[in-house]
Amino acid sequence: MRMQALLALLLLCVVALPAWAMSLDRAKNDGLVGEQASGYLGIVSPPGSREVRDLVENVNLRRRDEYERIAARNGIALLQVEQLAGKRAIERSPKGHFVRLPNGSWQQL
Repeated sequence: MRMQALLALLLLCVVALPAWAMSLDRAKNDGLVGEQASGYLGIVSPPGSREVRDLVENVNLRRRDEYERIAARNGIALLQVEQLAGKRAIERSPKGHFVRLPNGSWQQL
């Protein structure tokens, strides 16, 4: 019985974990992260909290995996995919979000 209770508690923690983590939308809406021409997220005011750094790292790792798949499937350079993704992400960023300009400064749309 005790083992079942422990397993149930562990399962509850695993299922609830994403609810504790910061969402990408919230981080963007709060002005903590923004899109860059490189196709990856950046932290608007480094160093950012551990939670923000983890979010950016995780999202950027997933993006790089996807960019690599797209590049391989289309026989093009990874850099081309990254740049196109960055351009599109910036163009689609809503008012109030931050984007990084070519000079390295952040601009709020």
